[in-house]
Amino acid sequence: MTTDVLTQHPLLSVCDLSVAVETTEGTRSLLDRVSIDIARGEVLGLVGESGSGKSLLCRTLVGLMPSRTIHRTGGSILFDGQELADTDEKTLQAVRGARIGLIFQNPASHLDPVMRIGDQILEGIVYHQHLSREVAKSLALDIMGQVGFTDPPRQFGSYAHEFSGGMRQRAMIAIALACNPDILIADEPTTALDVTIQAQILHLLLDLRDKRGLSIILVTHDLGVVAQTCDRIAVMRNGRIVETGEKRQILKTPQADYTKMLISSHPSMLIEAAKTTVDVARHADIRPLIEIDDLSVCFPASSGLLSKRKHFSAVDGISLQIWQGDTVGIVGESGSGKSTLARAMLGLTPASSGHVSFAGASLRLHRTKALRALRTQAAMVFQDPYNSLNPRMTIGETLSEVLKVQKRIPPAQIPERINELLDLVELDRSFAQRKPRTMSGGQCQRAGIARALAIDPRVIVADECIAALDVTIQAQIVALFRKLVATMDLTLVFIAHDLPVVRSLCQRVVVMHRGRIVEEGLSEDVFARPSGAYTAGLIEAIPDIDPDKPLSRHSKI
Repeated sequence: MTTDVLTQHPLLSVCDLSVAVETTEGTRSLLDRVSIDIARGEVLGLVGESGSGKSLLCRTLVGLMPSRTIHRTGGSILFDGQELADTDEKTLQAVRGARIGLIFQNPASHLDPVMRIGDQILEGIVYHQHLSREVAKSLALDIMGQVGFTDPPRQFGSYAHEFSGGMRQRAMIAIALACNPDILIADEPTTALDVTIQAQILHLLLDLRDKRGLSIILVTHDLGVVAQTCDRIAVMRNGRIVETGEKRQILKTPQADYTKMLISSHPSMLIEAAKTTVDVARHADIRPLIEIDDLSVCFPASSGLLSKRKHFSAVDGISLQIWQGDTVGIVGESGSGKSTLARAMLGLTPASSGHVSFAGASLRLHRTKALRALRTQAAMVFQDPYNSLNPRMTIGETLSEVLKVQKRIPPAQIPERINELLDLVELDRSFAQRKPRTMSGGQCQRAGIARALAIDPRVIVADECIAALDVTIQAQIVALFRKLVATMDLTLVFIAHDLPVVRSLCQRVVVMHRGRIVEEGLSEDVFARPSGAYTAGLIEAIPDIDPDKPLSRHSKI
């Protein structure tokens, strides 16, 4: 993309767009005089934290307000010379989908689970282009091939649950492209995907831009993504555009303090890797806290006339040692066995063969003793900060429940211990009276960490605990873990697909692929000199905040 595109007449011009919500306390502004332009064939990155107004802006452009209490209070939306702000719903329906396509963050919640993928793609073609089903199916198959489906005729009849996250996202893109739109709005299309799948989706969007002349609004909180894919960047905060400009200008010489903070929070800017203070040699005469020996975990395979496999190996012959005070990152793509290994490590998923020992007690040979030790000395922090907390209980009640079950402190001292736990995770003590629905994702995740700390654990297993959080909140949670490890002699097993975070937090890294460990070592060694092609591919696929570094094509299909 050249800078010439910036001088062209904008395809979409938003001027002083304002949106408000009606509440019992009165009218509250959500978008405040937002102005952006996008030219034909341009990729505009829209960045900012959750709640900044990115998604609301995109929905307002096509008249899809998330609530009847939310309405536009002013401004203009000029699309290809046509004013959309004051138009009727019938006109918006003709534009929505046909000329402005949308891709949402979570394909699982936006794809119809009881409708075949192919039918969902051709539905828009039939509606907007008034074609017969036969012609529409031919076009749908062609689009499926364009977005990377390997066998469109067969996959046309499949359902969403039969595909991986990456393939479901491709289906969403195919639906959005079905009517050959002029603009594609992609709202966090890669947030929940592994780095390799993310690279494939980003390459796909850029290839479609080149082939079709698409304009793309890419909504994301990852500055690494916009650095390597976008032509210009618009930074949003609290419903306002705080800075906009060419990507190199924004990333190298940001003017707004908020933009500077976003850039400094990006994991790739954490140049100092985790301190490799743990010398493996010094463990030679010490028993590991967790010892895994030739562990395998199998699940029943799907049955069918053509299926020959009776079992599927999620974890296949893994051996691993973790010492007290270690920080170990476990990385790999979805389906590599990371979470299954973590659950087997804590006795939550039974092993099919092999051994897991905790503090010298084997889960297979001394199960009662090992489980007793795990339940009083090991804790887990989960991926979804909202669903991992009881919505009916206050944070204080949640922490109190754990303390009562542990029976380590007298009941009269529980309120004070709750305050201490909130202090540890840097939450105000007033949060003891709040329920999860009144808290942000980062605050809920801090409460989840406080719950894990309530048992005074020797080890915490954090399973993708920052995947759903903004980059600034991720940085805060990582800093919190770093502080807890340093001050409490905690052992941390950190499972993630965000490799820069693992590099900055963990002393050691374990790389998994198809249920096996393919590489293991000190983080600085593995990231600087990966010995395996799979590890090198994962590292190469990480979007870098340097705008002059090209997006990896290692993982492109």
